[in-house]
Amino acid sequence: MANPFGLSKVKHIIAVSSCKGGVGKSTIAVLMAQEFSRRGFKTGLLDTDIYGPSLPSLFNLSNVPIRSDEFKQILPVEQDGLKLMSFGFLLGDAPAVLRGPIVTRYIQQLLYNVAWGELDYLILDMPPGTGDVQLTITQSAQLTGAVIVTTPHTLSLVDVGRGILMFEKVQVPILGIVENMSYFVCDSCQKKHYLFGHAPTVPSGQAHTLQKRFGVRTLAEIPLESSLNIQPFISQAVEETLKVLAANTGPKILPEVSFDAGHVRLKFTDGTQKVLENRNLRLACPCALCVNEITGKSLINPAKIRLDIAPKEILPLGSYALSIVWNDGHSSGIYPYDYLLSLPND
Repeated sequence: MANPFGLSKVKHIIAVSSCKGGVGKSTIAVLMAQEFSRRGFKTGLLDTDIYGPSLPSLFNLSNVPIRSDEFKQILPVEQDGLKLMSFGFLLGDAPAVLRGPIVTRYIQQLLYNVAWGELDYLILDMPPGTGDVQLTITQSAQLTGAVIVTTPHTLSLVDVGRGILMFEKVQVPILGIVENMSYFVCDSCQKKHYLFGHAPTVPSGQAHTLQKRFGVRTLAEIPLESSLNIQPFISQAVEETLKVLAANTGPKILPEVSFDAGHVRLKFTDGTQKVLENRNLRLACPCALCVNEITGKSLINPAKIRLDIAPKEILPLGSYALSIVWNDGHSSGIYPYDYLLSLPND
């Protein structure tokens, strides 16, 4: 069994994740780690992407000498008060041609055999996806929570749902979502332009935001800036993350949920009850596969929804939403409680 000495004095471990590459996850992870450090927290940053480590490039560090202490623990690289470690420091410019079991071993070494010392926060820059590496990390370290980075593009939002489901299934709380490349502000007109569309409503008539789509807090909407002057937005993301961490210390209060061949029933702690007909609930699915991101209109053809549609499984996601697996195979629908409360009783 791996020696947990390296993480024994780390108070909080936060995963910064995206299930799709190219959304700016590593850059956001670096900037958030720097902001935690700037606020006086003892902070470390671990690049867990074995195949495509980006930390050396982002910090312009090459040919870094790696040393170990008297306990044969790897000493992290320190820069501006921030402790850093990446497989890229060990690998150099060579490609990582490794099979799964070896990758798992390297991940565990980076987690357990690095002398992190006393840290308030260790930020994990996660590799994209929801595979073996991600599961190894969530099973090997006690994560405080996860921040998901995405763009507003439909394909990215489909993967956000998958990421939320992955973390919730291994009981890692979702701290919030950072929407990167959300918009850009024109130099001439100072108007916000949304690169991937900005639908004003979803089928229920609610405002179309990631927070209402997935039920978790939107930590920041970061614009596309050629000057990379996004520090105020990163500061906001860290501030919101700290608020969520403080709020997560209490017990979760969840509604009672039951379902049968005809209806889904919810009973909230304040006495509010919702009775939702299965077919109507399936047609109201707010996921990115069922709702057009540009217009906010439903993409579901009601004629193709079977008459005996019913849930196979309903799972609570934190204290903010339900995940429903339907008997037609659809499983990416995340139904925030606020969204369910807005739907009419059947």
